[in-house]
Amino acid sequence: MTVRPMTVEDLRVVLDWAADEGWNPGLDDAAAFHAADPTGFLIKEVDNASVAAVSVVNHDTDFAFLGLYLCRPEFRGQGYGIEVWRAGIAHAGSRCIGLDGVPEQQANYAKSGFAKTGSTVRYNGHLDRVSDPRVQLATTRELQHLVSCDARASGMTRTAFSTTWLSYRPTRQTVVLVEGSDIKGFATFRQCGLGCKIGPLYASSEVDALALLGAHPVAASSDPLFVDVPGHDTALAVLLKQHGFEPVFETARMFTGIPPASAPWAFQAIATMELG
Repeated sequence: MTVRPMTVEDLRVVLDWAADEGWNPGLDDAAAFHAADPTGFLIKEVDNASVAAVSVVNHDTDFAFLGLYLCRPEFRGQGYGIEVWRAGIAHAGSRCIGLDGVPEQQANYAKSGFAKTGSTVRYNGHLDRVSDPRVQLATTRELQHLVSCDARASGMTRTAFSTTWLSYRPTRQTVVLVEGSDIKGFATFRQCGLGCKIGPLYASSEVDALALLGAHPVAASSDPLFVDVPGHDTALAVLLKQHGFEPVFETARMFTGIPPASAPWAFQAIATMELG
């Protein structure tokens, strides 16, 4: 009975578990997740069967992010979940660890030293596709700038993750909003089992945020859109509600220490609850 690092194929299996739990992961999340920290995705095996998992991705020397904490239903109550949890916490070393905690687990996370610093709220809705000449698919020329913007906005230097996440894939595409030679904002769209998730999204104005949200590079206009926003009362949350989006899920953003010093944009959505 062992806890070991996942392969990419293991991670695809665990993401299927997440889909069964209603988490609605992206169709091509596994490779991008795994690239962030190949030793940070841990799986527990019993008699050659995978039974529990966790990810604790070491983004930089100061911060890690915990997610994908799962145990198959038929193996719950046998201590396997806490075993992978402890292995994940050990992997982070002395780093401050963040997570997005579901309501039923927040008390347990608090017992492990996590304190609530805010909320992450998932909004669901529809927007018609709009064509704005300032919005275009991101290219490799802009990638390093986007990675740097993400680091400042999140407070975590997560170069390995964001470089892969923001790079073009058929089911995950990033658009940039450009005025002259300046990038005024960007957003990543990824196809999921149901609809499309948008994140990260960074914009400095309502007009720019709507232009990015309406780009729809990987989604049909009829697809539901999901946006994970840090809080109920942020500018982006207010904007989404004005356009008919509704909150459908909420987590607590929690950290074991001092949260990263971020420089958020006026309109901002997180990349993914699993990796921050």
